Amino acid sequence: MKHPFTRSPWTSEVIRNLRLHFSNDDAWSKRIDDISSRPPGLGLHLAVFVEPYLQYVLDGKKTVESRFGIHRRPPFGHIREGDIVLLKRSGGPVTGVCLVGQVWFYELDPKSWRKIKQEFSVSLCAQDPEFWHQRRAASFATLMLIKEVQTVIPFDIPKKDRRGWVMLNDSPPAQELLFA
Repeated sequence: MKHPFTRSPWTSEVIRNLRLHFSNDDAWSKRIDDISSRPPGLGLHLAVFVEPYLQYVLDGKKTVESRFGIHRRPPFGHIREGDIVLLKRSGGPVTGVCLVGQVWFYELDPKSWRKIKQEFSVSLCAQDPEFWHQRRAASFATLMLIKEVQTVIPFDIPKKDRRGWVMLNDSPPAQELLFA
């Protein structure tokens, strides 16, 4: 299938891996085709997880993912309902994918912190006060409903930087992972 956009070999390889894995799943195949037809950089993300949170997502216990930051960086303002997120273990391979449902963006103040803690603690698996303490300096938050989580045959991604979130786009692999 020919696409109107040129993608880097790295991003194209990720899409090929997903197509192969979901070749017998019509719904996921359609989603991957949809992502492939969008301009590069739209709709496909890589999220890096530490344990136990990755396992909570894969088990369906964690249904909302959050990313907190001091600056407005992806995924803040860059993710939307219907996007696909690759689930990568920190220091390890991609082991799953999910679909993004509803998304909430917050510029953090005392009122929004209270709201997030009250409404999302359970779905974030964030009942431990240490979770909130580690994020206390954040000024921005992105919360996203994650659904249709699927495990995949693990595959590696040549990511070497420390970012926990990467928007995949059409630049060369080194730039693709360093300058999203």
